[in-house]
Amino acid sequence: MKKLIKTDAEWRSQLSEMEFQVTRHAATERAFTGQYWDHHVPGIYTCVCCQTALFSSDAKFDSGCGWPSYFTAINEQHVREIVDTSHGMTRTEIVCNICDAHLGHVFPDGPAPTGLRYCINSASLRFDPLP
Repeated sequence: MKKLIKTDAEWRSQLSEMEFQVTRHAATERAFTGQYWDHHVPGIYTCVCCQTALFSSDAKFDSGCGWPSYFTAINEQHVREIVDTSHGMTRTEIVCNICDAHLGHVFPDGPAPTGLRYCINSASLRFDPLP
């Protein structure tokens, strides 16, 4: 997979301030405020920075956490895990494997069949509805 690399100025020109802070500086939007936390339309969620397909509405579930949650990625090669030790805890950060955008975190408390909960910032996503 070819990496997409841009300067901060280039990212700022294509992203809103919230999208930029979340994807390029690992900020987190407040719970229950993002566009997709309570979104139930069939389709594909893509990276806001590079449009890589990340999650399907078929894998979305209501975790009650206030952020969009998925039990699996569309393609495990599209996301990368990074150990995150910020804020005095150890978590697993999820980034887009194409453009390195911060997406959110993954936790081992999700539903079957994977037992995973990909907790993702709405600001890191775009939505493409199914026809």
